[in-house]
Amino acid sequence: MRLFRMLLLSVLSLTCLNAMADDSAAVKRLTELLSQAQTISARFSQLTLDGSGSQLQETAGELSLKRPGLFRWHTDAPQEQLLVSNGKQVWLYDPDLEQVTIQKMDQRLTHTPALLLSGDVSKISESFDISYKEAGNVVDFTLKPKSKDTLFDNLRLSFRSGVVNDMQLIDSIGQRTNILFLNVKMNQPIQDSEFTFEVPKGADVIQE
Repeated sequence: MRLFRMLLLSVLSLTCLNAMADDSAAVKRLTELLSQAQTISARFSQLTLDGSGSQLQETAGELSLKRPGLFRWHTDAPQEQLLVSNGKQVWLYDPDLEQVTIQKMDQRLTHTPALLLSGDVSKISESFDISYKEAGNVVDFTLKPKSKDTLFDNLRLSFRSGVVNDMQLIDSIGQRTNILFLNVKMNQPIQDSEFTFEVPKGADVIQE
């Protein structure tokens, strides 16, 4: 649940060919890469470590993204959860608890990491200070939230050969969540019906 809220609120060892670029160049480069994919579908594996490096949780699942602001993020059992957005509101469904949390897609949510890959790329710099390193076919971005009211202090997003490869979030106590994207497919048709959710009969509903 904590990771989903981090995603809502939203290490390669390289010999760098370029020094840390200035923010405007980083924004331009990130915008170029994100704009190449109007849709993304992939498997993911996710590992969460505490500040000392001990494993807290390991999960896997599937995701689908479509610009602007549509996404579906499904974590496999036994820790199954489903996160869905139609661009106007977000549903978080926990089948074990039989509980659905619903939030409106307000301005605060549109500036978070969960929507970085599917949101409005022209507004990224409004929410983050961005720098990057590039070596060969790998581009590594570091995004630091401008707002102090966040559950993470640092977000790293990496691309390999123009395709999103992995993401890492680090919070204020050093907890790290690493997400590796697998079998990534870009710009294949995805129906909008993938990004709607019907509350299961009998589930508890929490409106936020």
